[in-house]
Amino acid sequence: MAAFKSLAMDTLTPSQRSERMSRVKGKGSAAERRVRSLVHRLGYRFRLHGAKLPGKPDLVFPSRRKVIFVHGCFWHRHPDPNCALARLPKSRQDFWVPKLEGNRVRDLRIEGELATLGWKSLAIWECQIRDTAFLENEIRTFLQP
Repeated sequence: MAAFKSLAMDTLTPSQRSERMSRVKGKGSAAERRVRSLVHRLGYRFRLHGAKLPGKPDLVFPSRRKVIFVHGCFWHRHPDPNCALARLPKSRQDFWVPKLEGNRVRDLRIEGELATLGWKSLAIWECQIRDTAFLENEIRTFLQP
């Protein structure tokens, strides 16, 4: 009965929901591509998706021992209360709240692991990408020696 109730709240059928969720990218999202482009235009060179580092950071700057994560506000629970992209779904909160909170906790754990290994990390949020001047300043400040 509980499964029927949660399905009734969703506007898509289970197969439609599955198909839509399968389109969510883990790598190479539009936000990530935009950050990569900006970092490259600023003259910095980087490696992608450092598989040997905790969390496989999106951009890795080995000589600087710094990494950048490009976080989706929804998936990584952007803590800014003014971020409209970080809202919780109205349906199936019993599923979404633990899942999204788990992502946030994992991000904090990974940041700590990187710090223990001597790496500095910067999280760029999806909603911050719209403000190019702000983003450029954040990246320059972070990547300076």
